[in-house]
Amino acid sequence: MTDNRQNPGERAFALTDHGLVTLQGPDAVAFAQAQFANDLNALEAGRWQWSTWLTPKGRVIAVFAVLRPAADQLMLVLPDVPAVEMAAALKRFVFRKQVVIEAPAALEVQGALTAPLRAQGALLDVQDGAIELDIGSSHQPRLLRVSSQQAPEDVAALARWRDIDLRHGLPRLDASQREQWTPQQLSLERLHAFSVKKGCYPGQEIVARTHFLGKAKRGLALLEGDALLTPGAPVEDGERHLGQVVSTSSHAPGPALAVLPLDHPPADTLRSGSTMLRSHVLLDGLAR
Repeated sequence: MTDNRQNPGERAFALTDHGLVTLQGPDAVAFAQAQFANDLNALEAGRWQWSTWLTPKGRVIAVFAVLRPAADQLMLVLPDVPAVEMAAALKRFVFRKQVVIEAPAALEVQGALTAPLRAQGALLDVQDGAIELDIGSSHQPRLLRVSSQQAPEDVAALARWRDIDLRHGLPRLDASQREQWTPQQLSLERLHAFSVKKGCYPGQEIVARTHFLGKAKRGLALLEGDALLTPGAPVEDGERHLGQVVSTSSHAPGPALAVLPLDHPPADTLRSGSTMLRSHVLLDGLAR
């Protein structure tokens, strides 16, 4: 796909807040299956899924897309988490596995606010030295591309991309919000980003217990205020503390995600500090 025949709203731009980690080798899938919360054994070559990496206490370190371009290769597309940092953390668990983990500087993660030509749903389009995936919904078509060619930076398009993520319930976690929340508190079941049926992985016992005992009492809520909100800021109902802002837009007014009780009161009574908050319904369509 070339940008020459696209209008400005459809041109690819660099997702400068996304990183890429590759896992290559005969044990790449087995290694990922033992570390990540989704079922990598069920992921066929040529497809992708959402997943998450947890601490042993079941807290989310990162939420990411896992691509399987080939049987012995995985790619992790990481919003907000530095790829070099993630690769170094994963390497500590390799032991005798035949897997090479890298953060390839020669590859760039790009996005475009248009539907891909061939990729659809969870199916990848792998050709011409690039990989494209459909990361859009009926509300907003989008493609994500991994390429060795560079795309221009576009601050406005990058901010819009982040807002679309938030409106669909894809948490964008800065450093202060990592290792704070369980997958259920971040409503990651909406993305099909974890499994309660696969074998052991870090945090699996916490995830399974919460699921099977019905102990998930909190989840994501989509809010908006006229002032710029801050990750970690409290969300209150009068004098009562209800929860905490997790992910925010880069501008105001703009969407924000907060972890709140599932039965939280109407948004016209909610505030964060002196900022009154409006409530919106999370959009569907990103699950794969």
